[in-house]
Amino acid sequence: MKRRGRDVHGIVLLDKPVGITSNAALQTVKRLYQARKAGHTGSLDPLAGGLLPLCLGEATKLSTFLLDSDKRYIAQCRLGVTTSTSDAEGEVLETRPVENLSTARIEQVLAAFTGDIEQVPPMHSALKFHGQPLYKLAQRGVTVERAARRVHIYALRLLHYAGDTLDIEVHCSKGTYIRTLVEDIGARLGCGAHLAALKRTAVGGFDAARMVTLEQLRALAEQGLEHLDSVIIPMQAALNGFPDVRLSADAAFYLRRGQAVFVPRTAHTGWVKLFADDNRFLGVGQVLEDGRVAPKRLVMGNG
Repeated sequence: MKRRGRDVHGIVLLDKPVGITSNAALQTVKRLYQARKAGHTGSLDPLAGGLLPLCLGEATKLSTFLLDSDKRYIAQCRLGVTTSTSDAEGEVLETRPVENLSTARIEQVLAAFTGDIEQVPPMHSALKFHGQPLYKLAQRGVTVERAARRVHIYALRLLHYAGDTLDIEVHCSKGTYIRTLVEDIGARLGCGAHLAALKRTAVGGFDAARMVTLEQLRALAEQGLEHLDSVIIPMQAALNGFPDVRLSADAAFYLRRGQAVFVPRTAHTGWVKLFADDNRFLGVGQVLEDGRVAPKRLVMGNG
């Protein structure tokens, strides 16, 4: 008989190593936890490392809220060289000298990319065209028109510049392609550029301080599942910034059956975290115009 796996719920903040896919990292962690269900919250390219929140069990129902969160990265840009994929894995398309670049000029260009900007998604991306991922078309040498998409750059900070290497910190909205941003910055500087290395340092309210590596997880697994479970973060932590709403036993009963319920003295609007009167996490709700709270994404278990 096939094993179903454990019903384990919560979030693991993995420090994904460079060189493997997000799905390969996810499957490794799922096996270590012997988890019945697991999912990631938006993939990192094999070239990229850093924070990859992994949702176990009922936490997978909340993954969309992390997908929609803003992100932070540290990106290393190689100036003077453009590539077919806008990163270090592509073929070199053009090489240009890097001359007369001052720190002031670089910071001026970075400032021009803050706020709302338009990006054309790269061909080497998972975005789909008529049901086919763009990167598969690119691998066959096919290029298709892509509509520009608006993203938001909250902050773009120069960390280090020397020779042909530029290190920047990026705080951006969901859907931002860092490779495209780096290529566009290189074009604005007049020398071209590609993404040489990338590390994600934050997703929503999660930052790098609480990350664990695959090696650490393997070591914990050798000590027993209870040691592995000690690094799981409660799933409601994915809802950073959502106000809490506590429900009476009667209200929780009807909410679990899909009904909107009235919660006295609720002054909140929009998305809320729902808790039973015994502090059990129930899931995500939305406050309606008439003040009732409607269930939107409910979870089983204790959260």
